[in-house]
Amino acid sequence: MSLDFDSARLPNPHLTEEHLAWREALRRFVDTEIMPYADDWDEAGAIPNTLWPKAAAVGLLGLGYPEQFGGTPADSWHSWIVNEELSRVGAGGVSASLMVHGIGLPPVINWGPEEMQAEVAPAVLRGEKWISLGITEPGGGSDVANLATTATRDGDHYVISGSKTYITGGMRANWVSTAVRTGGPGAAGVSMLLIPTDADGFSRTPLDRKMGWWASDTATLYFDEVRVPVANLIGAENEGFRVIMTNFNSERMGMAAAMEAYARVCLEEAVAWATERKTFGKRLADHQVIRHKIAQMKQQLNATQAYIRLCYESIEAGTPNPGDIALLKVQASEVMEFCAREAMQILGGLGYMRGNRVERIYREVRVNAIGGGSEEIMRDLATRQYGL
Repeated sequence: MSLDFDSARLPNPHLTEEHLAWREALRRFVDTEIMPYADDWDEAGAIPNTLWPKAAAVGLLGLGYPEQFGGTPADSWHSWIVNEELSRVGAGGVSASLMVHGIGLPPVINWGPEEMQAEVAPAVLRGEKWISLGITEPGGGSDVANLATTATRDGDHYVISGSKTYITGGMRANWVSTAVRTGGPGAAGVSMLLIPTDADGFSRTPLDRKMGWWASDTATLYFDEVRVPVANLIGAENEGFRVIMTNFNSERMGMAAAMEAYARVCLEEAVAWATERKTFGKRLADHQVIRHKIAQMKQQLNATQAYIRLCYESIEAGTPNPGDIALLKVQASEVMEFCAREAMQILGGLGYMRGNRVERIYREVRVNAIGGGSEEIMRDLATRQYGL
């Protein structure tokens, strides 16, 4: 029996020689600069600042961003490869922290004024500074339309009061693309502001007692009458919900691709152990119950890979469906959970010990099922998209 991470991937007819060269270069970087240190970083609860410039040099940070800011134009297939290769590490906190600009920077690139873009984007893409996204609040998570942090206009400034929590990269960030309430209740009163973390009245505390994603710095942010210029508005006033929703589609696709790849790591580890381990005088792989577990994992992975490809094809065609993307995220989190559980059963006591990929992935199932929109919210969003 031989089934590893690569052989468990369905063929993708959209990949060119350029895509394959990108995978090879990125895999060398991951295997050299990340894989040997992932366990230590996870236990330490942080990754070193020196990793960002290295990631920038290999083209990872700038992938998909405009050349004028130091980026490299790319398509959906390049992005899928990124999520696959980073997920091979089996430490979600590493990639969540390293790539958090993927949710913090797009609002600035797509909706911010030119001056803001010029100040923020090049520094972030060089790995010299950091940006995060501030949406979730202590009083509400997925209910973005009812956020409570306020930004009150005072001349040519906004005065921000409130807090955000579970903010990935929040302790390190130099800027936070932040959702605030500038108008009345509901989605129509939401705006986006770029808030520098050195502003008076801004403070933060770490959230370091997490179930998973140990290597990712996570924070609660506090805004005590923080003043920022009106020029820090991202998009138009009271139209921030549109900015947020556009961002969510990309985030959910990235999470789905990563979750499928984490599930594939679980399959790889399960097959390797089933081939090596012997019980009752024969390999684990020779027990029918184990072979059936492996077959079920592969079956669900095949379906999820096909679904991911379908959604990326619609994005490349300019016809993405937010409902389909929402349900893809649910599909991917359920398959990740299934494969992590089955791999843990096959590995037995070995899987229960810290320092292996299956153990970390098993712990990180829930953050993936909640972050970027919970499974329950995703199902509800999809039904609304379909007119129910």
